[in-house]
Amino acid sequence: MLEVARLSVSYGQHRALDGVALHVRRGEVLAVLGANGAGKSTLLKALAGLVRPAPGARIRLGGADIAAMEPHRVVEAGLTLVPEGRGLFGELTVRENLALGAHPRRARAGEAARLDQVLSLFPRLTERMGQVVRTMSGGEQQMVAVGRALMSAPEILLLDEPSLGLSPLMCGELFRALGRIRSTGVGVLLVEQNAKRSLGIADRGILLENGRVVGEGEAGALAADPAVRRAYLGIDAA
Repeated sequence: MLEVARLSVSYGQHRALDGVALHVRRGEVLAVLGANGAGKSTLLKALAGLVRPAPGARIRLGGADIAAMEPHRVVEAGLTLVPEGRGLFGELTVRENLALGAHPRRARAGEAARLDQVLSLFPRLTERMGQVVRTMSGGEQQMVAVGRALMSAPEILLLDEPSLGLSPLMCGELFRALGRIRSTGVGVLLVEQNAKRSLGIADRGILLENGRVVGEGEAGALAADPAVRRAYLGIDAA
């Protein structure tokens, strides 16, 4: 389980996160809702070791303290980020990108079985294994990005705006796959512009505003809450 407490991050004088606390169990999807600038991406970057939290932060994965770890050690510990923009190697093939995901020591023993799992989640990648990634559609590239992250054998998967720029058809296909990931025992912390879709596959959600958690609850309850519907789902509750 991922456990976070007292997580604060500053960029100069700007406080991007202020005392954030959350937890994600294995096999659970936690959605993070918030407006642009609320601190959602900073939250994921801090958990992944890409930005340093302020002293006093607690970030534990499976009981181990990962708050001060370098990013590659965070991946070795079992937490992997799919960043906004995907971060793929565009000149490499699908197969090569997926193989790079299995580089951590924790992932090497089960690489073949994990590849089968990724291809079962994203069947269209099977016929594109030799294709150069930059020639693929945005949706297909996002499948490669999620697949590469899963190849690292994560306990917790962090996703930053996975549907950004995707067609409705590809978005639906991607979210169906994300919903199936929980059945593998992987926990998912999901930052997503499409709040309705994210709550549709999530178990729980938190509301982030100006770097602080201002609400949380079961996904169904949040989706039905009039204030949440107005602020995050764009639905007039009247």
